Amino acid sequence: MIDATASITRRRFLHTALFSAIGISVCAAAKRPPRMLLRSSWQVVNIGDIAHTPGVLALLEKHLPEVEVRLWPTSVDNGVEEMLRARFPNLVIIKGAESLKSAFDECDFLLHGSGPSLVAEKDVIRWSRETGKPYGIYGITLSAQGSIPVLNAAKFVFFRDSVSLEFARKNGCTCPVMAFGPDGAFAADLANDAKAEAFLKQHALVNGKFLCCIARLRNTPKWLMPGKRAAVDEAKLARNEAMKEHDCRPLREAITAVVRQTDLKVLLCPEDETQMAVNKEMLYDQLPADVKAKVVWRETFWLTDEALSTYRRSAGLFGHEMHSPILCVGYGIPAIVCRWAEQTSKGIMWRDIGLSDWLFDFDDEADVKRLVPAVLALAKDPVAARAKTAKARVLVEHRQRETMAELKRNLSV
Repeated sequence: MIDATASITRRRFLHTALFSAIGISVCAAAKRPPRMLLRSSWQVVNIGDIAHTPGVLALLEKHLPEVEVRLWPTSVDNGVEEMLRARFPNLVIIKGAESLKSAFDECDFLLHGSGPSLVAEKDVIRWSRETGKPYGIYGITLSAQGSIPVLNAAKFVFFRDSVSLEFARKNGCTCPVMAFGPDGAFAADLANDAKAEAFLKQHALVNGKFLCCIARLRNTPKWLMPGKRAAVDEAKLARNEAMKEHDCRPLREAITAVVRQTDLKVLLCPEDETQMAVNKEMLYDQLPADVKAKVVWRETFWLTDEALSTYRRSAGLFGHEMHSPILCVGYGIPAIVCRWAEQTSKGIMWRDIGLSDWLFDFDDEADVKRLVPAVLALAKDPVAARAKTAKARVLVEHRQRETMAELKRNLSV
């Protein structure tokens, strides 16, 4: 790692000036648009991970329409490629070694997309070694010191939460531009209205008259995901079993309060493909009969477009996940986040965008006790809830403009 990142620094120092002086001028002389390689699309088992890519693509489309973007994905299987192409019909998706080689030769800049870490660190190193061209990092969480040298060689690094930014500073990150930059998923604007409306009609859910709720376990049980083929992690399994009642009981209490004290229904829905089972076992099956009658359990997984169309028709969302709330707030829909130690610091972004009142630390019993009143307040006063969300959305969009302006400066558009 030390040798590799040292090589990045040396090569970047030697090549970047040449690229800046010649590469961009060639681009201008040829009157072609700048070309950018977006490294993103980490996995397809989680609608939040899926949402990173269309979110960043939407930002690029809005703020840098002159730029030609090519996507270098890890996976766009299971219908994700078709969903992306429906929204971005001109998107070039890298497939195979020859396609990647052409992208390395022809693209001017690499942007590492939003994610839980510097996910594609090895690919960033490879890009820098083989091309000497610049790169930037957009909307990540950071908790590993080993990534610091790679960040140092970037043109900019935007962290999706303030804890990550502080970690970088304290651990010697010297990148010239470091700041808070919202998770790319805030900008995702996918839609599948037909599917969403059909599901809502089937289950007698009326626009604006239901809340969404998501339960999860302390550790994602990847061993239950068919595509992962992962061995059971006994320690994580034990922790999940020990904490699932503690973590899910407050959600059941909130659901019960909403159903009995308002005219809203509740939709139990998943963010990853293991959560349908969690929602049924820990929420739906344990609800009182009168409450269960007004609760809908979604049995199947969905993609980000249908989920987003559903969230936009809801009165709000609460639960243990992060990216469904992000998708909601991106459209002005109120959303409450519950988190715990096993998760990264990503949840702190709720504090960073002014939604501290809707961030709950489930390792703090005082916070756990606050949840039901907060969900009820959201349900009973939708005008106030939407006003609070609108303020957060304005802050997010302001930072999106600033981060895209920084990218534009580095592309010389």
